[in-house]
Amino acid sequence: MTASNELEARVAALEARLGQLAADARAAREEAAAARHLAAARDRDIADLGVKVDANRAAINALGEQTRERFDVLERKVDNGFAEVRGKLDATAAGQQQIVGLLNTLIGQQDSE
Repeated sequence: MTASNELEARVAALEARLGQLAADARAAREEAAAARHLAAARDRDIADLGVKVDANRAAINALGEQTRERFDVLERKVDNGFAEVRGKLDATAAGQQQIVGLLNTLIGQQDSE
């Protein structure tokens, strides 16, 4: 082989290798762009998830507050109802005590006759 043929073969090999490197670089750039796209989509998904979690937390807190308020109202109604029933029972007991007193008076009057 002559020096010129050897040089042409080496240049051809270098050109082929250069073409392969260019293809590899292009593929790497495309993969990097795809990775950036996926990372951006993941960031958006995480941000959306954060918004949804915050919204759910707010809804749960509001529901808890409503439940607490409704429970407080119910507790007041029960307390008032018990107080009302207690008052009626006290009045009934007082009335029964008067009836007992009157009956005792009548019995005492019948015994003395």
